[in-house]
Amino acid sequence: MGEGAGIAKVPATAPDQVRSWLLELQRRIVERLESLDGGRFVIDDWSRPAGGGGRSRVIEDSHLFERGGVMFSHVAGDGLPASASASRPALAGRRFEAMGVSLVLHPRNPHVPTVHMNVRFFIAHGRDGEPPAWWFGGGMDLTPFYPVEEDVVHFHRTCRDALAPFGPQWYPRFKRWCDDYFYIRHRKEARGVGGIFFDDLAEPDFDGAFNLTRSVGEAFLGAYVPIVERNRDRPATEEQRAFQLYRRGRYVEFNLVYDRGTLFGLQSGGRTESILVSMPPLARWAYDWSPEPGSPEAELTERYLVPREWV
Repeated sequence: MGEGAGIAKVPATAPDQVRSWLLELQRRIVERLESLDGGRFVIDDWSRPAGGGGRSRVIEDSHLFERGGVMFSHVAGDGLPASASASRPALAGRRFEAMGVSLVLHPRNPHVPTVHMNVRFFIAHGRDGEPPAWWFGGGMDLTPFYPVEEDVVHFHRTCRDALAPFGPQWYPRFKRWCDDYFYIRHRKEARGVGGIFFDDLAEPDFDGAFNLTRSVGEAFLGAYVPIVERNRDRPATEEQRAFQLYRRGRYVEFNLVYDRGTLFGLQSGGRTESILVSMPPLARWAYDWSPEPGSPEAELTERYLVPREWV
């Protein structure tokens, strides 16, 4: 994994290729999620005055999903935001394009995990004959409230299998990166049970990096839908609902304090509604609360919100 942006030759049509795939991926994911929920995602097309725009697909207060967003964006600008150029000072001031599909699903039932997935492509165009710098990123991670080990193993196995055709090194590397990234440092705990996460992917070449990213995006439905189907009809108590809302507060804390995608979107003048649709519609905070020893709520923190080798 390289430390910086790719400088290998990239086809002139690369942005168009990636954009077409992202829009099709969004369409297929939304279609499958609608069949699960029985409700409809609204379509919200938007444009960005500084350049670019996107298509937001959002569902709220529906049968299965209390809130869900499957967002496509393709933004452009004349200078990289600080969140993108901090580790790449040589690219500061370059014209850029960033595009991706990002989704977050907050189910109503506490037994169905929250999930996040994104795939993205970034290109900083060259100046004075310099080649463009580019990279891919993405991943998916699972945030259960009442986890089932079989589900966690399935999720990780699907992530591993999506990366396997490209070499055995990627899953352990991306799994470790996910564990490190989705960590709430001020709480000293993980956000969920992880998955895979990667950034700055520009090897072995454009086609190889694009194919790997595409495999991750295409694997999402197979990773998540079986978990939904196994758990959506499990009964939940008021106490379990209260714990779900309490744990959603941790999700909010991570997204607003640490998430680089949120920071990039806000710093680049992105559309606030589309960026913050990842927030749950309801969450709660309880002062100095801790679960009863030996309870399922305690088991979440003690057994699942710690790095483990699931497959």
